[in-house]
Amino acid sequence: RSTQGSSVAKIFKLTAANTGKNEKQLNAMGMELDKDYKVTMIHPDSHAGYYPGAKTLSLKVIFEKGSGKILGAQAVGKKGVDKRIDVLATAINFGATVYDLEEIELCYAPPYSSAKDPVNMSGYYGENILSGTIDNILYTQLKDMNENQQILDVRTEEEVEEGSIDGAINIPVDELRERLGELDKSKEYIVSCLVGVRANTACRILLQNGFKNVKILAGGYTSYSVLNKNYSI
Repeated sequence: RSTQGSSVAKIFKLTAANTGKNEKQLNAMGMELDKDYKVTMIHPDSHAGYYPGAKTLSLKVIFEKGSGKILGAQAVGKKGVDKRIDVLATAINFGATVYDLEEIELCYAPPYSSAKDPVNMSGYYGENILSGTIDNILYTQLKDMNENQQILDVRTEEEVEEGSIDGAINIPVDELRERLGELDKSKEYIVSCLVGVRANTACRILLQNGFKNVKILAGGYTSYSVLNKNYSI
């Protein structure tokens, strides 16, 4: 039935794996980001964070904008990379969508995974995008920002002092409700935190308080830092 390009490689302490189409291939086929396909980018732990030995992994899932059909996935990290891509390779082979990823039941025990596996989390994130609950923007798109767009960093002041995105304003998520008056509702806000969890909460706060143009920075400052060689997995 042809090949979908599943592959894995060990690079010193890291594992990198891939299946299906990547963005470069989709663009060569005439497909465009936001118009034809969307992307989720998450940086979860390889297993439950309270159990010793958890390591961050980065997981990217690409899916059709209309149907949610999974087109490709890539991951890199020290632990748990190959099994997530194996699951996603199987999902692609059977024509699964991000909605299927929400429902897929995977083995759970703290040494091996989280109650909501990274594969499930990618599904939840994708469903939020398709349902219109929240939209996202990739770190690679920041270079195309215009004067009506503003990055809002909702991490703590201490986190921001260790590094931030140029031009971002900082309002910690715990202070956001009390400081909404500092923000211009006519602007489009790109909300960032460390990996996206707090940014999702902040986006919901903004949307429920009359802000119309709000997007999450996919993968948060972690994705941005990798692009700028300022972060190590």
